[in-house]
Amino acid sequence: MPKWVSSPVKIWGRLGRSFSHLVTGGDWTLALPEKTQQNLRWFWYDGLFSSASDNIIITYITLYVLALGATRAQIGIMSALSSLSATLLLLPGAMLVERFNHRREITLLFGGGIARLAILLIALIPFGLNGEALALTAMALSITRDAFGNLAFPAWLSFAADIVPMEGRGRYFGSRNFIMGIAGMFTVLLVGVLITHLGQPKGYQLAMALAFGLGIASTFSFSRLHDPAGQIVPQTRPPLDLPVLLRDLRKLPGLPALITTAVVWNFFLNIPGPFFNVYMVENLKASAPMVGIASITSTVSSLLVQRRLGKLADRWGAHRLQLISGLLIPILPLAWVFTREPWQIIPINILGGALWGAYSLASFNLLLEITPQQGRARYSAMYQIFVTLALAAGAVVGGWMVTQWGYTAIFVTSAIGRLLAALLFAHFVHRPVYIPNAG
Repeated sequence: MPKWVSSPVKIWGRLGRSFSHLVTGGDWTLALPEKTQQNLRWFWYDGLFSSASDNIIITYITLYVLALGATRAQIGIMSALSSLSATLLLLPGAMLVERFNHRREITLLFGGGIARLAILLIALIPFGLNGEALALTAMALSITRDAFGNLAFPAWLSFAADIVPMEGRGRYFGSRNFIMGIAGMFTVLLVGVLITHLGQPKGYQLAMALAFGLGIASTFSFSRLHDPAGQIVPQTRPPLDLPVLLRDLRKLPGLPALITTAVVWNFFLNIPGPFFNVYMVENLKASAPMVGIASITSTVSSLLVQRRLGKLADRWGAHRLQLISGLLIPILPLAWVFTREPWQIIPINILGGALWGAYSLASFNLLLEITPQQGRARYSAMYQIFVTLALAAGAVVGGWMVTQWGYTAIFVTSAIGRLLAALLFAHFVHRPVYIPNAG
């Protein structure tokens, strides 16, 4: 073969191998069955598109609802109701998994279907409503999206745990989180520019429509996954009775302590949670592109350390990584107290991106390690119920505090509470007996 032909072929081959390693998290997957490798690839694409969609929603839905006429108090109520409504659906979601076992189909119907249809409706409602009814309907649809996403959560978590082999979870999810960060970064920046160019509410409408389209691409990717468990007989387990579940939960090593510390953490986390972007717009006079840029800096920072974090998670274990990052994260809300210009959020988010990248990866892997394979759907649902109740309570308290005492109060309170939760984690949550081999 002539050199002028072989050289591009070699380059293309190297690029293909590099991309294949990126998709699966490295060459640790080469010995795995082909179906497992295909699952890892499609799950990676699912993460790419879902992140692009979710980052648009997370960054701009609050500002969109504000533009439609909602108040700050209503924003806090919306966040609280999202958590509470999700709580009501988590156990039914686990029941569906245990009764029918169709984890992929449950996830596609509720998370990939109804939840994403709600986003399309949010984009369309200004064409048919106005005034207070418009803001309230947007809030209701946002709550609907969160609720049905959580109905699908037990099925999704159980499915994801079986898709990714234990020995490579850190590297794989490090790679998956990396591309999710890239996708989120570019979509948030693009949408911020579009919102500024088109104005309100048209810019936000287009943003939600784009989030819907990207979400459908994620739904398609997820539909290509093969269930590693196959068509097994649904589990025969005791009914999902809350007192029985709480009794069984206390018998599991590590999970009650993990849930308790997660409750404290998420309560204080969500006191200022719904109000960071509102603070940027109202107090720092940030534009939509500036809000997007601030979000992107966090993503870029996370990306720079993500691949390293995957290796650390496999080498150190998720417990140690979550502990270290959890002790440092309280610095972040405290730093917001001293901001006077929008650009000052950028260095805070650079640090935050690295710390939250570590914490999110570790906490997810730790939950998979501690929850038993048999009954993972119900126990992950219980975990999420307590978390969402804590988030709801935090949002309500935060909405009241910001109205009474302003933003400084919620930032300082959150910093103190997060540190308390991290110290409780250090004392009560112990490292699981099995830690994946880094290989």
